[in-house]
Amino acid sequence: MSGLVAHGGPILGQTERVRRGRARHLCEAVLMGGSGYRVLVIEDEREIASQIARRLESEGWEAREVYDGLEAVSEARDFLPDAVVLDVMLPGIDGLEVCRRIQAEREVPVLMLTARDDETDILVGLGVGADDYMTKPFSMRELVARLKALLRRVERAERRVEAESSLLSFGDIEVDRNGRRVRRGGAEVHLTPTEFDLLVCLAQNEGTVLSREALLERVWNWVDASGTRTVDSHIKALRRKLGPDVVRTVHGVGYAFERPA
Repeated sequence: MSGLVAHGGPILGQTERVRRGRARHLCEAVLMGGSGYRVLVIEDEREIASQIARRLESEGWEAREVYDGLEAVSEARDFLPDAVVLDVMLPGIDGLEVCRRIQAEREVPVLMLTARDDETDILVGLGVGADDYMTKPFSMRELVARLKALLRRVERAERRVEAESSLLSFGDIEVDRNGRRVRRGGAEVHLTPTEFDLLVCLAQNEGTVLSREALLERVWNWVDASGTRTVDSHIKALRRKLGPDVVRTVHGVGYAFERPA
């Protein structure tokens, strides 16, 4: 998949699987209270993959590169990453199928890379389990910022669940925060990690209109107004999975959770 990175670094060796920074990961995990994250970079353009990995390593994280879709699924199983950077176009199987298979085995935040800013492509990606997306070419600083926001969101959600009652019930919708499961009418509904956190955020503020900017800050830990399309795309995904009556749009303001009748 062709594309350029706005801010990169020198190219490293062209190996089929690059294993990086394990000692650094362990050291940072101890010194920084577990923040030496593991990130799996799945990108068939090796120069871009290398630039991303080097930038993540500069944050004290461990990055592993994979260039093939089928190998990526196997590597995610072995590496157990804290987050995944995933290109849509890959040899073997495409990024959408890779995302679907990874999420089926273990929920993990996924930042998807695409060469086209097409809403249909983005919605499909979110539908199979991606949590956020970036269009090539992209800023490496923004990529790191988005990954940090995704990881903070996951950690915050875990802490919040520990401190709060697990089960939320709204009509025929049940939200199990400990198990991170959602049911409607007794049938389980599969949500991505970000979709789940967005639903909880809205449901906990039932009837209150939350602006896109407020949702970006609370769910994504992201305050850049340019990310409001991400909110819209995830709202569409929630409506598609849970029904159009769950989230009400207040034009020019934002969104509100509505208890089903």
